[in-house]
Amino acid sequence: MADLAERALAAANTIAVVGLSRNPAKSAHSVPAALQAHGFRIIPVHPSADELLGEKVYRSLTEIPEPVDIVDVFRPAPEAPGIARQAVAIGAKTLWLQQGIVSAEARRIAAEAGLDYVEDRCIAVVRALAQITKIGTH
Repeated sequence: MADLAERALAAANTIAVVGLSRNPAKSAHSVPAALQAHGFRIIPVHPSADELLGEKVYRSLTEIPEPVDIVDVFRPAPEAPGIARQAVAIGAKTLWLQQGIVSAEARRIAAEAGLDYVEDRCIAVVRALAQITKIGTH
C-alpha cells in the first residue's frame, strides 16, 4: 500500500513550488524541473523572477489563478507556517515540506484545515521510487 506522500503525488497534477530557484545547480530548481519532465504542471512562486522553467512566476500562492494540488516548499522552516496559511487559503490539497524542512506549526495549520501534510521528504525521490509520471495521462 502506498504511503500518504505517494498517494498525494499520484493524485496530483498541479504543483506550486514556493522558493523555486533560478540556479539550476540547486535542488530547488532541479527537483521541480524533474517533476515537470515527468508531466506535472509546475507553478513557480518566487519574490522577483518573472519566468522559471518556462512558466509564469507568481509572488505568492494567493496570486495563482488556478487550482493547486500540492504546495511544495523550498523555504526555511520558520517561513512554513505562513506558507501553510496561504496553502489553506487557496484550497490546496497537500502541503509538502522538502527534505530537511520540519515545522510543527505548519503541520498543525495543515491538519486543522484538512490538508494532507508531508515534511522532510524530497518529492522527486518519492516520485522516482514510486515511478509516478503524468506523461501520457492527460
